[in-house]
This record gives sequence, C-alpha cells and structure tokens, in this order.
Amino acid sequence: MTGTFVADLRSCVDGEVRADPAARALYAADASNYRVPPTAVLTPRGDADVLAALEVCRAHGVPVTARGAGTSVAGNAIGTGLVLDFSRHLNAILDVDPAARTATAQPGVVLDDLNAAALEHGLMVGPDPSTHSRCTIGGMIGNNACGPRSVAYGTTAAAVERLDVVCADGGRLVASASTSDTWPAPVREFTAEHLAVIRRELPADFGRRVSGYALQHLVPEHGAHLGRALVGTEGTCAVLLGATLRLVPRPGARALAVLGFPDAIAAAAAVPGILPHRPLTVEGIDAELVALAGAPRPRLPDGGAWLLVEFGADTTAEALDRAAALAGSHGVSTAHAEEQRSLWRLREAGAGLATRMADGREAWPGWEDAAVPPERLADYLRAFTELLRRNDLRGIPYGHFGEGCVHVRIDFDLLSERGTAVFRSVLAEAAELVAAHGGSLSGEHGDGRARSALLDRMYSADARRTFAAFKASWDPANLLNPGVIVDPDPVDHRLRLGPTYRPATHRTALRLVADHGDLAAATRRCVGVGSCRQRSTGVMCPSFRATGEEEHSTRGRARLLFEMLSGEIITDGWRSTEVRDALDLCLGCKACVRDCPVDVDMASYRTEFLHHHYAGRLRPAAHYSMGWLPVLAGLARPAPALANLVAGSRLGKRLAGIDRRRTPPALARRTFRQWFGTGSRGAGPTVLLWPDTFTVHFAPEVGRAAVDVLTAAGFSVRLPSSAVCCGLTWLSTGQLGPARVALRRTLTALRPVIDAGVPVVGLEPSCTALLRTDAAELVPDAAVLAGSVHTLGEFLARFAPDFAPPHLGLRSVSQPHCHQYAVLGTDADRALLAGVVDDTPVPPGCCGMAGHFGFERGHYEVSRACAELALTPAIRAAGPDALVVADGFSCRQQVFHETGRVALHTAEVLRRAIGSRV
Repeated sequence: MTGTFVADLRSCVDGEVRADPAARALYAADASNYRVPPTAVLTPRGDADVLAALEVCRAHGVPVTARGAGTSVAGNAIGTGLVLDFSRHLNAILDVDPAARTATAQPGVVLDDLNAAALEHGLMVGPDPSTHSRCTIGGMIGNNACGPRSVAYGTTAAAVERLDVVCADGGRLVASASTSDTWPAPVREFTAEHLAVIRRELPADFGRRVSGYALQHLVPEHGAHLGRALVGTEGTCAVLLGATLRLVPRPGARALAVLGFPDAIAAAAAVPGILPHRPLTVEGIDAELVALAGAPRPRLPDGGAWLLVEFGADTTAEALDRAAALAGSHGVSTAHAEEQRSLWRLREAGAGLATRMADGREAWPGWEDAAVPPERLADYLRAFTELLRRNDLRGIPYGHFGEGCVHVRIDFDLLSERGTAVFRSVLAEAAELVAAHGGSLSGEHGDGRARSALLDRMYSADARRTFAAFKASWDPANLLNPGVIVDPDPVDHRLRLGPTYRPATHRTALRLVADHGDLAAATRRCVGVGSCRQRSTGVMCPSFRATGEEEHSTRGRARLLFEMLSGEIITDGWRSTEVRDALDLCLGCKACVRDCPVDVDMASYRTEFLHHHYAGRLRPAAHYSMGWLPVLAGLARPAPALANLVAGSRLGKRLAGIDRRRTPPALARRTFRQWFGTGSRGAGPTVLLWPDTFTVHFAPEVGRAAVDVLTAAGFSVRLPSSAVCCGLTWLSTGQLGPARVALRRTLTALRPVIDAGVPVVGLEPSCTALLRTDAAELVPDAAVLAGSVHTLGEFLARFAPDFAPPHLGLRSVSQPHCHQYAVLGTDADRALLAGVVDDTPVPPGCCGMAGHFGFERGHYEVSRACAELALTPAIRAAGPDALVVADGFSCRQQVFHETGRVALHTAEVLRRAIGSRV
C-alpha cells in the first residue's frame, strides 16, 4: 500500500515526495519528547500540491500532518502518514497593507521575515515566540503561539483577521469574522447544537487558555470569528494555505527594567503589582538558567531570579524613564541596545539551555508551558516546586510570568520503566494542579501528544465531547493529525526515548568528554529547538542557510545520527549512506559549538562518523589529497613548480577529487621555515610561533609578517626545532589514526617549551582552535597545550598591551574565521586590527571554503552560496579601496576565487603599519 500511495502522490504533485529512510528519520520528531516516523514527506510547491495531496490521502486513508519549522515541543508536528513541510516553498509574503495594518502571507513564512517587511512601515506582528528567527506563520497559527509580549499584544488568535484553509474533503474557504450563515453547514450545525456548552465551559476570561479548542470565538458576543476558532487547532481541522494578520505599531524605543528577587516564587508574587504599569512584557528567568549560559553574564541585580520588564515608548528617554521608575533602587534599567539584546538572547536560549543541568543530567519537555492567571502564579509555582521535590525531580522555571505562563524542563528519567512511570504520574498530578489554579495545561505550544490525554483534568466530559464534535464537523474521516486533542494516545506512548530505547553502543575514537564518550548521549543534546534553521543571521548552519534542506541543518544531522544508533529506520549503522550524505555538506565550521544553545558539536560527530564509516575502506580522493596535505606538501618541496603544474591540471584535479572550477593553492617557491632558518629572531622574552602547514608551504608571507610584528613588539621569536603538525587535515577528514600520531609527535617536540612556560602564537585560526580544544579530545595529554596557545591578538593584548602601531588611514573589511568565532573568540584580534585601520567586520557567516570543503568535488555550488550569504556582498559593498582582511587561509582562498581580491592576514596589515612609522 505504501508504494502505491507514494507513486500516486508523485504522479500528481510538483513538489518533492520522499519516502526514503533519511526523510522518514528527519521528520520523525519535532522539539518534543515524541517520535513518530511518517510514511512520506511532501514539500508542496503551491496550493495545488496541497489539494492534490489531500485527495490522494483521502483515497488511500493516509493521515496528514502539517509542519512548519518543526519547533513544536508538544509533538503536534509529527504523524504516521504524510507530513506536509510548508517551510521550503510556500513561504511568500503576499501583501503588506500599511493603511489597513495587515499582512498576508503563506504558511511557511518565517516570523522574522514577515516582521522585516512590516518594519518598513513601522509595523510588526504582535506575538513573538522565542523561536521567531525560524518559526513559521503556519506553526504559530496551528499552536496559537504567544511569546513574551503577549502581555501587550495577546496570542496569535488576536492577530488573525482571515485564514485561507482547505478542509479534509478538499473544500476551500476563507475563515474570518462573519455571520454564521457563511460557515460550512456542519460547522453551523455544530455551533447551534453546542452553544450552551461553549458559553458555560469556555469563557474568554483567560488569554493563555490554549489547551483544547478556542470555541469561544464562535459565539456572537466574542465576534463569531471562524478564523480565530481555527487558531490553535494544531492542524486537526483544516490545512492552512494563507493568513491575513493584523499588525501593530512598532514602539519607537524600548527599555528594560531588570528586577532581582530571592527566587522564582518571589518574582512571581511581584507580577500583579507590575502589570498596572502597562509593560510590553514581564519575563522571568532563574539563576540556574543564567549560570548555564556561562560567560559573559549580562548585567543583573543581586538575586536568585529576575524579572525582565520591558516598556515601549516613542522615544528612548520616555521608555527609559518608565523602566527606571519601576526599577527604583531594587533593580537596573537599560535602553542600551546591546545590553537588551544580551538579555533577550539569554531568555530566548532558555529552551535549549534548560535541557542540560549543571551536573550534566538531561532534562526534557513534557510540562513545558502550563499557564495560570498571573495573580495565582506564585501559589502555583510553590505547589509545583513541591511536586518536583516529592518526586526527586529538578527543573528550572522561566518564561512569561506576566501572563502566568511558565516554561520548565524536568530531569525525568525517560530511559527506564520506573522513570517513565514517574513521568506519567507527575504530568497527571501537574495537570490537576494547574486546573485547581484556574489555568491551562498549555499556555502557547498546544496540547499535541504531550497533553491531549490530560485534558480530562482541565475540561469536563461535556467540553471534551464538544471538542470531538467540532473536529468531526471539519474532518469526519479523522484524516488530519489524528490523536491530537481528540482521541489521544497516553502521554507515555511513542516517546522518542522510553524504556525500549536501546541505542547501539560503540567505543568512540574521540573522547567526547562532555558526554562521557557516549555518541548517543551527544546526539540527544539536540532537542529540536531549531536554532540552526535561522537563515537571516548567525554562522550556524551555513549549509542549511544555503540549501534550506532539513538534512543540512545541525538538527537534521543530529536526528540522522540518533536514528542510526537506534537502528529502526536507518539500519546499516556506521555504513549508512543517509548519514554520510547529510554529513557530506557539513562544513565543519564548529559554529554550532557556539550558536547551538545545547552545544551540539557536529564537526566532532562528523569526524567520529567518518572515522568509522571509512574504516578498512577506500575513501574519497579528497581525503587523501587534502587530508594528507602536510605530508604531500613536504614531498613536493624539491620541485614546487612541477607540483603546482600537476595539481592545477585537469587530470590532477580529477585524481585529487578537486572540483574542476577550483584552482588549488600554489606551493611557495621558498617555505617559511627556509626563510626563517634556525635559532631565533629579535630580542626580548621568547615566544614560539606555530608553523602551520598553510603558512609554511603556501603563505610564508604571513609568517614573515608575524615575525616582524612580534620582534617589533619586543619579543624573541622561535620556531619548534622539529617539524610539527596539529593534525587538522586528518581530523577534518576523519582519519584519526594519523591525526593522533601527528599530535603525539607535536606534544613530544613542544613539551620542553610548554614546561618552560613559553607562550605559543598561532596564525591559522583553525589550527590554533584545534590546539586549544579539540586536541585533547583526541590525545588527552594535549590538554596541556590549551593554556599556552594564543592568537596574535590575544598574545599582544596579554603580553604587550602597550604595543600600538600607527593608524594607516585606510578602511578594511574583515572576515572572522568560523573556528575563531566559535572556539577562540574574535574580540582581541578585532581590537588589534581596529587600531591600525577603520575596520568593518563582515556579518557573522562562514566563507564557504572551510578548509578542503570548497575545493572538494560536489561542494562547489554550496560553497559559493555560503560565500554569498555575507562575505562577498560585504566585500562588494566595501569597494575597491578597502583592504580585505581574513586570517584563515581558506577564507583568503575563497575571497580570491569569488572576488579576485587578495585578502591579507592581520599580521600583514600590522606590518604595513609598522613599516609606515617615520
């Protein structure tokens, strides 16, 4: 039946239909605790695809689940049948009408993109979930999403003017505020029959009542708004094709009052007194959450919990006055943009940060967004905290305290029978607790698979029968997202983990210290919040930003590794071609180490996979030509011109696995070591300059410049007495045996230098970052290197703070290396560069070359697309008179290949400044 269904579907749609193991694995989970592998996935290209797909599904009796970015924590974006992924193509903004203050968009439009279009008119969408950089309008409508500023703007339902939907039977309609005689006949009949129950059971007295169906919108006194009644139905009644949303004026300025309290309960108790001040939001964060975020810590008053109270106004002065008046002597207030961004980044990262406790224990959603009236929040939190204590559980409460909505991830043991039983009983008791306080099981994420089975604690039997009748009036065949809200599975059914979860165990070649050498635990770091799916800002994840494909996101790759180890969908373990193909476009940029709120390190997982995948097998040609680059460069040294001729030939590139459109870097006629000779240069304290392969063999001018700079700064420069290598090229291609050998030889050579306390300066950011961190993952003894290794900027800032070459009077545009951004930090080197030129850093983003990645056959288009995200537009905008600065060798190669410009290392710019001294 599956084969026939898929064939019929493919025959009548233009969009991509996938039923392969990789697709089923990628879409088996969202950001919840649940896992439901679908039969197939369709990325519709237009409305016609959706209508045709529904017709095929009706004929075959296959359920349909609509999905946006897949960031739901309730399990309402996964299903057993066909998953419709709206995020790829149905993502057009159709209209922004500033006069009517409305915007019309397709369901796959990302909220940030819609707000960017509305901002041109000083408008915005009011609801703003913390996933605003990747959540879709369709997902927001499906869940009735809210976000922190619902205190001022309400839920998504309040913003809906009209919905363009298709029903399960293929009928299409526009649902809006209208007289009921325009509604579908079954819905009219339902409303007439159940009006009394709706009025009695669903009063419009609590805005965060998201659980169940929002049937109160059907009654005349609440607007008879059919569209708003469909908001929050989680795809169980109709499929969204478009929406018109009401926009609100964007405040001219915002300011924050940050108030400190002993704990979250005390913070909650203060909320009712704050709301009369008419803030835009009142957000609660806990000291544990702040500690998990690490440094740098935002400016906070004393306390164990804080309220972030935001005020909007026409002017900064007015907003700050309102914030300062509330803060008084018990808090701090700020209108400084970066301080506000820092605080909001911390708050928005909560869903990820809270998944790992300080002691490493895993914490899970499940009771993620319950809400009670704000005046009862402190009592609820007190009782909820006691519930956790009685069950020996821990969680970090945070969230939308101004609306009584609390997020919490709890360290349930979802790997054992006993732990799952505790999970089940605690959720049931928590549901009764919320109901006793007049609240809602869900305050913004919907019921999904996480809470639908608990609705009997919140609603009467009459109300639940009414919900079932409402769904039946739209979807009598139960085709749309079955098992959600109506007729649900138990809360412990279809758990992603659960007592039967038994991942394959392997001894990892990398230590994976943070996860105790357990790759399965490492893959569980990814809880699906989807930070890697944002496409407008940040470095993570460059290949996803270029392709838009889920399997090229950090989350997608983590999901595939999870499924590989689970062995149900992907059954060939380390030999998996699905995992190999997804990891093939991982650039190894390590941006996920910094940008992912749970520190997923996909570059390391990729290395581990490649090590096992190719064990005892022939590797791709590029793994030999570029993985063994340190050895091959040395072998080619007697005849560099001949080596360059061979490497650049068509045959040479084909044999080396290099794309024919790429020109390999040329070996220098004279190496950096040959120029430097033996001994030392300069006088003063000794510093060891790290002779990386790229500087030694391909860019000796960078090494010469660094020597001039360091000697001018008053240091005696030495090189290691014997050949050394950090093993980067082997590590990045998963050849861990040679990498380990290279590192051990290097440790032997450097041990006397390290023991003598001689600092080491690295010029190539990827090598420097490896010595600082990843080396110890491969060779434990390499941890001694970490404290000795510095970038040029770090070294001069620490050991020569008064070193100040003159300003060149030139402009520059600089590309920060991904590994430096992710692992080392860029502040010191940026400050050093800014002292000699007027520098404009390229917005964060990978250059796309990423070591050997951009050279390797099959990567050319993605490599160029990554460069176009930030690097090449910034260079074009800077103009021909600006210097281009890039410390990474691969970054400089990409700059030349894509723009024809010759980029300089910071050391070369500093040498120019030193040489300009009169």
